[in-house]
Amino acid sequence: MSVAEVGAWGRLLRSELGLTLGRRRNQFGLLVLAALPVMIAVTIKVSGSHGGHGPDFFSAITSNGIFVALAALSVELTLFLPLAIAVLAGDAIAGEAGLGTLRYLLAVPVPRTRLLLTKYVALVIGALEAAGIVALAGVVAGGLAFGLPAMTTLSGSTIGMPAATGRLILAVLYIAAGLAALAAIGLFISTLTEQPIVAMVATTAVAALLWILDAIPQLGWLHPWLLVHHWLAFGDLFRDPIFGQGMVRGLWLALGYTVVFLVAARTVFVRRDVTS
Repeated sequence: MSVAEVGAWGRLLRSELGLTLGRRRNQFGLLVLAALPVMIAVTIKVSGSHGGHGPDFFSAITSNGIFVALAALSVELTLFLPLAIAVLAGDAIAGEAGLGTLRYLLAVPVPRTRLLLTKYVALVIGALEAAGIVALAGVVAGGLAFGLPAMTTLSGSTIGMPAATGRLILAVLYIAAGLAALAAIGLFISTLTEQPIVAMVATTAVAALLWILDAIPQLGWLHPWLLVHHWLAFGDLFRDPIFGQGMVRGLWLALGYTVVFLVAARTVFVRRDVTS
């Protein structure tokens, strides 16, 4: 790839990120994502709860504010984060086609594969931003409500905050990888229609269906192949020692989904008539 091509790719990516981050709808979505960890921290602080029953992250919230971020991530992974990715992915191609701007983009000319990959890179950055916003809001709200002392892991050992922060960053990266795979599915769906709302709803429905299938015990044979099956494995980062087998499987699965659906999206997009 020549310097000129790299520069053209960079300009296209900056333009795409500017459009994505500049939309009021997307900015409002990030605020909604950040609101949940704040609500969790405030609710538990006001109620005076000290853990007890419930998921591990929730029962440990009062011991360290970083658990607010982890609890919020585990909750938002089932709906809000996939919904945020569905909105971004659904708008990627279908939104441009619906507005009539896609034909002008390709008339510049911009190679279709470059345009598709640029939009996917923007979606990956969006996934990382969404997960990062939830984690950051959770750490800030949890820190103010419960403090940030040395962290007691889910295994009962104690680690310092630098180590805990490092593990949280790894958790965000892992979650972003899973969401990036969902973004590839959404991008593929977005190439099939000119109605962004259809692509958004379809992508959200796919995520919801995967969660439903993963919750049916009789489909245990299928669970290891479902994209969302290992999404909550980031909790293993907060055990001592770290149990990484589930995360490794989750990353390989995410990679597989990403490759398959990016290839499918390219196959559809390069043959699609967007000039009429």
